Amino acid sequence: MILERTERKKILNKVWQIGFPLALGVVILVWIYHDFDFQRVWQVLDGGMNYGWMLFSLVFGVFGHLFRGWRWNLTLAPLGEYPKLSDSVYAVFVSYAANLVIPRVGEISRCGILAKYDGVSFSKSLGTVVTERLIDTLCVVLITGVTLLLQSRVFSDFFAKTGTNIGFFTELFTSTNFYITLICILAVILLLVYLLRHLTFFTKVRGILQNIWIGCLSLKHVKNLPLFLFYTVGIWACYFFQFYVTFFCFDFSADLGWMPALVMFVVGSIAVAVPTPNGAGPWHFAVITMMMMYGVNREDAGIFALLVHGIQTFLLILLGIYGLVALPLTNKKKKL
Repeated sequence: MILERTERKKILNKVWQIGFPLALGVVILVWIYHDFDFQRVWQVLDGGMNYGWMLFSLVFGVFGHLFRGWRWNLTLAPLGEYPKLSDSVYAVFVSYAANLVIPRVGEISRCGILAKYDGVSFSKSLGTVVTERLIDTLCVVLITGVTLLLQSRVFSDFFAKTGTNIGFFTELFTSTNFYITLICILAVILLLVYLLRHLTFFTKVRGILQNIWIGCLSLKHVKNLPLFLFYTVGIWACYFFQFYVTFFCFDFSADLGWMPALVMFVVGSIAVAVPTPNGAGPWHFAVITMMMMYGVNREDAGIFALLVHGIQTFLLILLGIYGLVALPLTNKKKKL
């Protein structure tokens, strides 16, 4: 009976992990496209889209993944971990495809891949991934800050159009309730720290967390910091140009320019934080809303979001399959 309950819980947990993000994305997409004329999409595909520009945009998508894999090797080296460069890249390919099934599971899967093929400590590599995500967040914040300064009027219009109350945030940070909540959260964190330090029950967990923390600190000991920064800038430059180049695929977006592209890129990058497969739904909503603010009609904006997101998602699937096939083939000698 106990085993049956455990298995049932595992199944329900898997259904929740896969089903909820998928359902959330589908609900948002249905809401956005419920009265959309999909015949227009086929018309655009049949001659209204420049496939050359679209293929060129995908080159930036591939290089963004390559830079991420190469940068990962730099952060693993100070920990005494030296996986094959190709394995790191293939692991990144697979991780982004895995995120399409269960959002954020890709970070776990790529650490598992290096543990399997290169004997890299799972917990230490997970620490480097945590650091990587913190750096990504910092990059988004910096890009957002610069873009806000350059296009403050457009953002204020966006918040007004989407019903976001800016006053709410200013009131939040001056509210007594906010600071009480913050104190409670800090108290819980302190309690967890105490338990991890003093209770033997948590010894194994403490060891894992220590390895993760060591992985997080690996950035301090990266030997080639200029190369690390180059890869970081390269990743985000590739992400931006992968998006911006798609503007030239359609007549209605070709003349918008790089500044509107930067605004949409920022809003889209924030939108993908919502746990849906590859940001499906929230990303479409954000990009369509911003395009309309720059004068593109709703139908054209909907076509742009649908095709660009769909084609870029297809690229992630192809790269994921390639990584899954290449990993065992390139590591045959290790097994012999």
